[in-house]
Amino acid sequence: MNRSLLLGCSRILGLGNVMKTTNAQKVLGASFPHCSLHTSAKLGQDAAGDESEIALEERDPKKDRTKVIPVEMSMRYLKSSAYLTTYGSDPVWKKYRRNFKGQFAPKKTRRTCIRNGQISTGNPCPICRDEYLVLDYQNVDLLNQFISPFTGEILPYFQTNICRRKHQALMIAVEKARDHGLMTFDVPFREYDYSEYWNAQQEKK
Repeated sequence: MNRSLLLGCSRILGLGNVMKTTNAQKVLGASFPHCSLHTSAKLGQDAAGDESEIALEERDPKKDRTKVIPVEMSMRYLKSSAYLTTYGSDPVWKKYRRNFKGQFAPKKTRRTCIRNGQISTGNPCPICRDEYLVLDYQNVDLLNQFISPFTGEILPYFQTNICRRKHQALMIAVEKARDHGLMTFDVPFREYDYSEYWNAQQEKK
């Protein structure tokens, strides 16, 4: 019985071009636990690691977003001549136009523009397309571009056209900047009826 199985194993190994290694492993894995076919899983993992390294090497530098830009560099970028040439005096989202199917734009923007450390769309949002625009609570000049001058609230993402992940990071940065006293905000005025807090007769005395 073992001899026939060995002959079958040799025949299958001889037909490598016809039968894949994974199929042979399924057939012979139970009968021959020490067979060299069990190393195919490890070889597959090594091949996957090599492919990931090759993918990192072949990544487009214009779409790569794995580099961490310091917030100090982003703050200097907003005051540079390169920024003025690109955006002028308008907010970074002012001249941006979304790509969408049909006549009307969808209410929600895309979930994210960056996947696996690189831009995964041909038309990224205003924040994702420029790697030097860092949403941080210290970068007040950039955060003020997303604040309504009339209400003081954060502009919705369907108006600024930024992706939902960056909009969430924007809300966190704005709230943190307000907590640190870097951004001003209005507190609504409330009128109180003080007679509810102390007795009116004691006030007359």
